Formats: sequence, structure tokens, C-alpha cells
Amino acid sequence: MSALRERLAEAKRTGDWQPLVDAIPYAKWLGLHLDLGSGEPICTMKFDAKLVGNASIPALHGGTLGGLLESAAVFQLLWASESIVLPKVVNVTVDYLRSARPVDTYATGEIFKQGRRVTTVRAVAWQEDRSKPVASANAHFLVFPEE
Repeated sequence: MSALRERLAEAKRTGDWQPLVDAIPYAKWLGLHLDLGSGEPICTMKFDAKLVGNASIPALHGGTLGGLLESAAVFQLLWASESIVLPKVVNVTVDYLRSARPVDTYATGEIFKQGRRVTTVRAVAWQEDRSKPVASANAHFLVFPEE
């Protein structure tokens, strides 16, 4: 079993997902934290100056928002899955809804359609007010078990 699969199995067993998050280099660079206290996985991207894309506004870089949304979608799949299957990204489409200010940003995913091989997840990112999203994404993942 790969190290990532072992960390996923351990996260499902113990409920502590942060070691899995930290094992993903881009998620670690983004400073992501995963909170399951509310009964759903919520990714938090702690603000750091390196995340700013436009210093004159200032606003977070769109790529960091996209990474947060994709991560939230993946963690939703991993959390909801009964098995230890690592999803493979087919595509991710991000809609930027408003400038994301230089503050902590949160995201969560919702599985829209679970097929035998492909799953569709919608993810939404917000800052202080969940009812005012800064970006959203639709993502498709291959989820069939590996032989």
C-alpha cells in the first residue's frame, strides 16, 4: 500500500485528517487545514502573503483559490467514500465570483452525482460569510477501484 493510501486509511480510522493533508505538497504549501467538527469536511486556507496575486487590490491569486476548491472536492470524496480509493481528476472548472480579500478562506464540497466510474463534485469557497461565495468549482473525478 502506498504511503498516501496508508495515511488515508489512518485518517479514516482515527478521524485525524491533517497528516493526510500535510502529505500533499500543494495542500501543505497552501497551508490547508481540514476541519470535520461540523459534520462535513471544511478546508481552511489560512491567509499568507504568498497567496496574494494582485497586490494593488489586494486579492488572492486565482490559482490558490482553484487549488483550495479542488482540494475541498477531493477531501469530500475521500471523506464520503467507504473504500480507500484515491480519485483521479478528469477536469475542474472554476468560477470566480468576486475578489477574494487577504483573509482566511474556507471551502467545502458536495457530491452531485456518484457514478460507478465518475463522480461530480461541486465546491464553494467563501471568506467571512458563507452566503457570499468568492468562487465555486465543478469537478469530475475517476473513482473506480484500482486492480
